[in-house]
Amino acid sequence: MIKNYLKKFSFAFLMITSTVVNAQEIPSPKSHFGFDIGDNYQLATYTQTEAYFKKLAETSKRVKLVDIGKTEEGRSQYMLIVSSPENLQKLERYKEISQQLAHAEITAQQAKALSQEGKAVVWIDGGLHATETVGAHQLIQTAYEFASKTDPETTKILENVIILFTHANPDGQELVSNWYMREKDPAKRALSGLPVLYEKYAGHDNNRDFFMLNLKESQNIGRQLFVEWIPQIMYNHHQAGPAGTVVAGPPYRDPFNYVFDATLLTSLDAVGAAMHTRLNVEGKPGYTQRGGSVFSTWYNGGLRTTTYFHNMVGLLTEIVGSPTPSEIPLVPSRLLPNSDSPNPVTPRKWFFKNSIDYSVSLNYAVLNYAQRHADELLYNIYQMGRNSIEKGKKDTWSFSPKKIEAINAAAKKGGSNAADGGDYDFGARQMMSVKYFDTVMKAPANRDARGYILSADQADFNTAIKFLNALIRTGIIVQKATAPFTIAGKKYPAGSYVVKTDQAFRPHVLDMFEPQDHPNDFKYEGGAPIPPYDAAGWTLAYLMNVKFDRIQDDFTGPFEKNPYGKLLVPENKLTGKNYVLSAAQNDSYTAVNDLLKNKIEVYRSKENGDFYVSSAGKSILEKANVKLKSAAIPKDKTKISASRVALWDNYGGSMASGWMRFIMEQYHYNATVIYPQDIDAGSLKSKYDVIIFVGGAIPAFQGGGFGSRAFGPKAEDIPANYRNRLGRVTADKSVPQLKKFLEEGGNIVTIGSSTNLAYHLNLPVRNAMTEIVNGEEKRLPAEKYYVPGSVLQVEVDLKQPASWGMENNADVYFDNSPVFKLTGDAITAGKIKPLMWFKSATPLRSGWAWGQAYLQDGVTAFEANVGKGKLLAFGPEIAFRAQTHGTFKLIFNQLYQ
Repeated sequence: MIKNYLKKFSFAFLMITSTVVNAQEIPSPKSHFGFDIGDNYQLATYTQTEAYFKKLAETSKRVKLVDIGKTEEGRSQYMLIVSSPENLQKLERYKEISQQLAHAEITAQQAKALSQEGKAVVWIDGGLHATETVGAHQLIQTAYEFASKTDPETTKILENVIILFTHANPDGQELVSNWYMREKDPAKRALSGLPVLYEKYAGHDNNRDFFMLNLKESQNIGRQLFVEWIPQIMYNHHQAGPAGTVVAGPPYRDPFNYVFDATLLTSLDAVGAAMHTRLNVEGKPGYTQRGGSVFSTWYNGGLRTTTYFHNMVGLLTEIVGSPTPSEIPLVPSRLLPNSDSPNPVTPRKWFFKNSIDYSVSLNYAVLNYAQRHADELLYNIYQMGRNSIEKGKKDTWSFSPKKIEAINAAAKKGGSNAADGGDYDFGARQMMSVKYFDTVMKAPANRDARGYILSADQADFNTAIKFLNALIRTGIIVQKATAPFTIAGKKYPAGSYVVKTDQAFRPHVLDMFEPQDHPNDFKYEGGAPIPPYDAAGWTLAYLMNVKFDRIQDDFTGPFEKNPYGKLLVPENKLTGKNYVLSAAQNDSYTAVNDLLKNKIEVYRSKENGDFYVSSAGKSILEKANVKLKSAAIPKDKTKISASRVALWDNYGGSMASGWMRFIMEQYHYNATVIYPQDIDAGSLKSKYDVIIFVGGAIPAFQGGGFGSRAFGPKAEDIPANYRNRLGRVTADKSVPQLKKFLEEGGNIVTIGSSTNLAYHLNLPVRNAMTEIVNGEEKRLPAEKYYVPGSVLQVEVDLKQPASWGMENNADVYFDNSPVFKLTGDAITAGKIKPLMWFKSATPLRSGWAWGQAYLQDGVTAFEANVGKGKLLAFGPEIAFRAQTHGTFKLIFNQLYQ
């Protein structure tokens, strides 16, 4: 008996000793970085963080390190999968369960069983916006705690949850942390004054790339979120909270997007309540929600928001704090408790450690909710997906502001006391007849689409395939026609594609094909509009000029499902000896650029801008994989060559310029980035043929202009190799050089606010969005005219070479963009050639356009002769976030001689 007891005691002692040793072997952040996460004036680089993640994976049986892909700068982007050792041994099974439940292609009984077998999957990221330094550092601290802690709560979470700790922007952390830590004196350290964007092309806009997935980091993340794991909850950490608060979080303010399942919104309420409550219990004040912040759930495209369209509970918090101590300011209006902020924070000193502690608490709140409700989360994502499938299989009518307006209009037309007794009066309350509802919500024409057909014979099928690949990257089912077929009397060729709405991620399908109908959102009647958080409308099929047929009845055909996540490749065949590349096809320009670089002669039709090349270009065209036909070179042609292209940028990096740089690289243009000092130095025509100014480059015209005001940090405060980027375009120094460049035969392309150059050059144009008040011309107030980011339709002059390849009507991205009225003899004297204008009083295609009738007849793009050169002015954002493929040709056409 004693012998057995000693054996058991010895075994238990060894187990305890082993556990303690194992815990001791897991390195703390301080042992690795040399400081505690949250210490004042201390930041970790990504190189250090990567090494630490590897150490955690080596020393903890709870951690698996996964390289999810390369960043734009070539670093490995890592995801730490953290759970119990037992769960890690069955990861593939739990991933399969998560996929099956999210896709909802199984029975409810099967889903119930899988919900009991599976583990909740929760995504927690950090570092997307690299200057928001809490994000990456809370990720390090939380990963350490879950790799090492043994308390009951942590243990339960590890047993019931699979955590995906994902670094969202490695390149950015490396840049920002090195920049901050470069100063030896901690008191001099600052996050401001970065010389370049903290994501190679997009900077802050990397959080607007998640339905398009242009960037490598976005693609890496998208694959894990929408194809591989499809977590039930995803948590996206950001900064900063509104002044007078500590953190803004879920639930969020209205409007929410009307395509969402109701369970998604109530789930956001539930998880938000768990987060908010935990902070209150722990004595951490300052959480605000709903109307306490600007964040809503309307927009698609953010890392958090795109998940809503995939039935995931997407969480965003925006917290204060930085490695340099700061203050919670006094904001009296924030001090009185209300339902949005029941536990206000008082003014106080604030430290980085405070923000890390809050963030870790919030992570624990989310993960504890997930472990307590794991089976519900798993089943609910199934049920939301199943609801989507069922809606897509039958006649469904979705609500929208326009349909509510139509119901009210029908009732008004019928009269409030209709003769047919359609209205019923119960005491003082009058009830509207249901027939008005039926007029709108049972009308066959108002049904949702059952699916969309993209015919293979459209002019730019390569771009249509890029659109479909964006859908595929976000987990959408796409089907291909293996033979010709006919639907609703229309014939479609083999190779056409079909996207049906009877799939789990139906909300995302609808959002990419259908117009967004943003409500008229005002604080009070007659007041100014409440700006949406980011865009109001973004229908991707419109922005990419993808041609599709919207089918409202059930349909079948010789369709083959594309496997989840498998990208499509165009299937173009090369025939004949002389080739024609259509100007309507974006990829034609890529092929032409490759041909010119290889010194192959390329000609362009003077009639429609199509490109012609002989058989000498055959091998290059085979690699280009573009749609073309065989034809003789026309007589009315011109031989083209590549222009010497310059692209404006400024110190710190312009996001719009970064996106343009991305487009230039994707379509194989060579563009030299120039800065204000380069412009002011002059001799521009000796170096460049075309200069591109994206929005934000050219200052507003202020009568007498303004001089060289300081822009950016002081030269002595930054490394010498970045000092040539300082400065700004000015009226007194830069504009004269630009005018000289034009007069000597150079061309300038201006976009958005940079069309201000037209005013600096005294061209015969003026702002069309004005009114006369007391005899004085003033800009239309927002109460009368307001168009936040939306899709509008314009008329295009196809006779002009600047618009070759476009169509008579084009969808453009418009964000309170410049609109012009031509003055005097601008057209008759040949000074101005309008390229695009608003023909209609109702140009809105998707989004919100309050007072849109003011736009009618306004010119939104024009070409002006200035000396031997030309100024091209495009008011709409024709290169917006590299999403607006339908208007890329307006840029490309200007880049040849």
